[in-house]
Amino acid sequence: MNVPILIARRYFRSKNKRNIITIISNISMIGVAVGTMALIIVLSVFNGLEDLVRTLYGKSDPNLVISAAKGKAFDVDRTFLMKLENTPGVALLTEVIEDNALLQYHDRQMVVKMRGLSDNYFGQSQIDANIREGDHRLRRDSLELALVGAGVQHELSITLNNRLAPMRLLYPRNTPGKKTLDFNPENAFNEQNLTAGGVFLIEQHIDDSYIFVPLTFAQRLLGYGTRRTALYVKVGQSFEIEKVKEQVRKLLGPDFKVQDSDEQHVSLFKAIKVEKLFVFITFTLILLIASLNIFFSLSMLVIDKKKDISVLLAMGASQKTVRRTFLYVGAIVALVGAATGLILGVTLCWLQQRFGFVSMGMATSVVDAYPVKMQASDLIFTCVSIIVITLAVSIRPALNASKLDLRENL
Repeated sequence: MNVPILIARRYFRSKNKRNIITIISNISMIGVAVGTMALIIVLSVFNGLEDLVRTLYGKSDPNLVISAAKGKAFDVDRTFLMKLENTPGVALLTEVIEDNALLQYHDRQMVVKMRGLSDNYFGQSQIDANIREGDHRLRRDSLELALVGAGVQHELSITLNNRLAPMRLLYPRNTPGKKTLDFNPENAFNEQNLTAGGVFLIEQHIDDSYIFVPLTFAQRLLGYGTRRTALYVKVGQSFEIEKVKEQVRKLLGPDFKVQDSDEQHVSLFKAIKVEKLFVFITFTLILLIASLNIFFSLSMLVIDKKKDISVLLAMGASQKTVRRTFLYVGAIVALVGAATGLILGVTLCWLQQRFGFVSMGMATSVVDAYPVKMQASDLIFTCVSIIVITLAVSIRPALNASKLDLRENL
C-alpha cells in the first residue's frame, strides 16, 4: 500500500465542501480544465489551417520544382531534359517560363504574373478541377488561349473567348548592348495578343495576380529562347517524393534548387508554425496562472493539516513521505482538471470535424467551417506542460510540509 497516495486521495476527497481549501482546489481544477481544453482546440485549429493551405496549393503545385540557385532563369536543351526524364521516379517534366508582364484589356490594365507552361502541364496538375468558367486548355488546335485568375478577370472585366477583343500583353524589350528603356512605346515593348479561354479559382494570391499561357507564347513575348525559369516534376505514384528529390539534387548539383510543395511556400508555413508556437506559449502561461491556485490551496492545506503531519512524523513517517503526500495532492488536482480538459477539447474538435458546427461566417470562404486536425504531438506537449507546471507550483508547499517542527504541533 502506497501511504502518500492513500493520504493524498483522502485529502482530495474531503467531505467538507464548505472548506475554503476545497473551494480553491475546485477552482484550480476548473481553471486547468478550461486552459487545457482551449489549448487543444486552438492548436487543432492551427493544424487544420496548415492542412487547408497544403490542400489549396496542392491543387496547382507540382510535386517538385527545379529552379536556378542563382539568377532568374537557366538554359535547357534536349540532353538536359532527357537526363532528368530518365531519372527513376520522374514521371512527367513540364517546362515553365514565369515573369511579370503588363496586361491590357480595353481601357484597363494591370501588372500580372504570367506563367508559360508546356502542353503536358495538366497531366500533373489538378487545376482543371478549379476552373470556374470556360475551359482549362491552353491550346485548341492552332489557337493559343490563356487561363486567367478570377481576381484578374474581375479587375479587368475580361470576357472569355472574345477573339474580336483579345487581351494585350506587353513586356520590356531587351535590346542587346542597350541598358536603358526606349521612350518610344513601339520600340520599348514586345507586344502579343491572346484570347482568354478560362478562369481559375485556386487561392486569393494566385487568383488576383496570375495568368497561365502556352510556353510558346511566353517565349515569343519574353524573348527567353531556350531559357526556363523552372521545371515542374511529377513523381511516380510508387516512388517517395523525398527520395526522388534527393536523387535530382545529386544529379543537378549545387547550381539548382529542388523544392517540394512545403518548401515552395516555406515562408507561409513558417509563419503558421511561429504563430502556433506563440499561441502554445501564451496558453501555457495561462495554464501556469490558473495552476497558481494549486500553490495557494496546498499552502493552506499544509497549515490546516499541521497536526496530521506531526502525527505522521511521530509514527515514523519520513520527511520524504510527507513531501510526496502533498506533491500527490497537487498532482491529483492538476491531472483531474487536465483529463477533463483533454476529454472536452478532443470531443469538441471531433464534433467540429464531423459536423462543422462553428462556421467561417463568410459566403466567399473556401471552406464552410473552421478546419481542425488533432495531432498526438499536441496532446503529448500539453500533458508534459501540465506535469511541469504542477511540479513547479507544488514543490514549495510540499517542502514546507516536510520541514515542519514536530514539537510545535504535538
